[in-house]
Amino acid sequence: MELDTIIEFENARIFQKDNLILNNVNLTVKKGEFIYFIGKVGTGKSSLIKTINAEIPLKDGEGKVAGYDLKKLKYKQVPFLRRKLGIVFQDFQLLSDRSVHDNLQFVLKATGWKNKTEINDRIAQVLDRVSLGYKGYKMPHQLSGGEQQRVVIARALLNDPEIILADEPTGNLDPETSENLMALLLEISNNGRAVIMATHDYNMVKQFPARTIKFDNGRISEQNQTNEIDFESLKE
Repeated sequence: MELDTIIEFENARIFQKDNLILNNVNLTVKKGEFIYFIGKVGTGKSSLIKTINAEIPLKDGEGKVAGYDLKKLKYKQVPFLRRKLGIVFQDFQLLSDRSVHDNLQFVLKATGWKNKTEINDRIAQVLDRVSLGYKGYKMPHQLSGGEQQRVVIARALLNDPEIILADEPTGNLDPETSENLMALLLEISNNGRAVIMATHDYNMVKQFPARTIKFDNGRISEQNQTNEIDFESLKE
């Protein structure tokens, strides 16, 4: 595994229980790369993301993520791997009974932070990073969808991860808000973090071209140029 490689799969087979979802997965992701996962529903995009996150165990082939060997990963190592990953969900998954600040504080305490001053400083840093420095006292329902997704990105950045995994992050957002979110994710990538974004938002893929991996018929394939991708074939 090269020094700047952060994710590497060789001849991997991805299963959901006993069902083979993806066969012969070969993929290398370097630090600071921005990559789209595209393909119809059920083609394995989320399954590969869950394998990277150690939610789905890797049974066949080789897989390394942020220095961890997925085949040899022990249960007690999983939290340490996940600290190197930031997850951005489509449906936000914010705790509705507490403020933005307390949502972020909950994550930090759950990942071992204890010093109150350091916790408050880190929360202020990540909220400022996503232009929500003044919204920490708000409850999630008081925020727009775009603001809630920015909180989710702030949450993903809390432990200074090496990889951001974004699963349909613009799925519930209007086009203008989606553009602003994409600009933020690309900026995060430009600062040295690998960003993997699974998406059906092909307008975003066209507007913000980047390396693109297509999922189809149980396999993944690299797409050469965005303007050569047959988006019509991907429609449900």
